[in-house]
Amino acid sequence: MPIISVNDLIGFPFGLLAGLIFGWIAAKLLLSGRFSVLASENKAEIATLTENIRNKTSEIEQLKKGIDGYQSKIDTNQIIISDLQKKCTELETLFKKEREEVLHRESFATESRKNLMDTFTALSSSALKENNRSFMELALSSFSKYMDAARHDLNVKSIEVKEIVKPVRDALERYDKHVQIMELEREKAYGTLTQQIFALSEEQKNLQKETGKLVKALQEPHTRGRWGEITLKRVAELAGMTEKCDFFQQETAQSENGLMRPDMIVRLPGSRNIIVDAKVPLSAYLDAVETETDANRNLLLETHARHVQSHIQKLAQKTYWTQFKPTPEFVVLFIPGENFFSAALNKKPNLIEEGVEKGVIIATPTTLISLLKAVSYGWRQELASENAQAISELGHELYERLFLVSSHINKLGKDIEKCMHTYNQMVGSIEKRVFVSARKFENLGVTLKGNNKIGDFDPIMQKARQLDIQDDTDMILPISENADLNTE
Repeated sequence: MPIISVNDLIGFPFGLLAGLIFGWIAAKLLLSGRFSVLASENKAEIATLTENIRNKTSEIEQLKKGIDGYQSKIDTNQIIISDLQKKCTELETLFKKEREEVLHRESFATESRKNLMDTFTALSSSALKENNRSFMELALSSFSKYMDAARHDLNVKSIEVKEIVKPVRDALERYDKHVQIMELEREKAYGTLTQQIFALSEEQKNLQKETGKLVKALQEPHTRGRWGEITLKRVAELAGMTEKCDFFQQETAQSENGLMRPDMIVRLPGSRNIIVDAKVPLSAYLDAVETETDANRNLLLETHARHVQSHIQKLAQKTYWTQFKPTPEFVVLFIPGENFFSAALNKKPNLIEEGVEKGVIIATPTTLISLLKAVSYGWRQELASENAQAISELGHELYERLFLVSSHINKLGKDIEKCMHTYNQMVGSIEKRVFVSARKFENLGVTLKGNNKIGDFDPIMQKARQLDIQDDTDMILPISENADLNTE
């Protein structure tokens, strides 16, 4: 049985997989510039393909580990088989020696018989002739016994050899079955791996086709502009600036030079706004991605940088400050990809300073999200400030009303004191002027039913408590001059 090495088991699929991966990497490096344009659209699919490659690599490593384990088992079984083969060889040698001894004994017995026959023939004595038959019978009897013993020994040795060789034969049969199972599993694994590699190759081809279609579509200015607008809207949504509340898309204004159309207007607190334009030309960059020579690529990238610079100048010349009310703070030139901006900045490092000097801020998706989040935070602060002002006004109004209520309560307390004073005067007058005369009826014998008598009236000595509206620090809050203290 031939020995299957690990190199034979994994060499071909690893070579095939490595070739495919290197080819895919080379293709990716060749088209990296082109794919970077589509990074935001194809990121999920590329991540899926990368994860598939990791999974396939993990499966290959697992197959390799399994094959290494099988190879280790094969080596162990080969050592066992080698030992068994040595024992089998020793037993065969022993069996051969025993067989040679038996054959030698048979040959010796035959030769002895022949010698005896020749000796007996040579004897001419009649006594010997008479005894010849009996001697031959005795010799034949002895020889038969010897042959029977030799055959018995040979059978015993054969049985012993078979018993010893049987485990070796069983081990070889099990090893053969195990090798067959390993071969089937290997063929199955290779078949599955081949199918997965083929499917991965087909997915890569489909991705290249779709990427090519998308690149061709982006070559058209209308499609490229629409893509930039969609990217801009997505950035605004990620920043939490909803279209109905904080920003406006496709708003237009007419100027002396024609139609001015920013892509978005971001409203700021304090009746301010920011203009966002996303129509930066990208045709030179796309051509640079598709070119094959470094010289042409450098020329096209320089052209791309000049286009960005020219667009900054055009935005600086547009009179946004007179066309839109309220006046915008600045203009944002939105570039829908970090790679577009880095390529232009690599050729013209002063683009940022030049734009700031002209009132144009260059922004990529990352920086624009940060800017919009800052605006969103400003709106939240503005809302909190408005709420705080409303709470302050409501508190002041509530305090004025409480002051008015306390004034009415104190006035009521004073009126109650006046009532008590009048009551006490009336009680005193009745006791001094009326009840004195009424009690004289008792001396004259006038009585009431039940022997009841006129009682005494107790005056009210307790005063009404005044309501104090001062706080713990003895500070009185100011009351509005417009507060009507006489309001009921």
